[in-house]
Amino acid sequence: MAWTTRLLVVANQTLDSPELLGYLRGRAASGPVNVTFVVPARLGEEAAAKARLEAVIAQLESAGIEATGSVGDAEPCGAALDVFDARSHDEIVVSTLPNSTSQWLAIDLPHRLRKATDAQVHHVAASVPRPAPAAIPVAEVTRPKPPWFERLFPLGSARR
Repeated sequence: MAWTTRLLVVANQTLDSPELLGYLRGRAASGPVNVTFVVPARLGEEAAAKARLEAVIAQLESAGIEATGSVGDAEPCGAALDVFDARSHDEIVVSTLPNSTSQWLAIDLPHRLRKATDAQVHHVAASVPRPAPAAIPVAEVTRPKPPWFERLFPLGSARR
């Protein structure tokens, strides 16, 4: 029987990101994985976080990956430490936004968890979800642009 790796995954905004889900599927491809999620959520955002968590758990279970989870305290280090147990988790996975936008990387969450738990900590950086582009009205698309010199020197409009 193969060894089951027990992962504690700390994620909020990136909980359902393709990067995190791809990482977990990749880990499951190399051997059995049991995933425990903790989702740090602010006051008033718990219901939305719980709904996203349940959707991700269902998605992983349909792929054959055992998963459970809970919504935790808004402070990510505290939420992870509330759930972490060295006897129940082999590794910690921290999923964040990219370096330039991540508040969790600003507080050095992966290093803090490594230091506090003495566990192996992996960092998965997800891309920032981009909103769908806004539709351009047809009138703007069909209207021809004036030549560049008329845009720089709008003297023609003053003569008319």
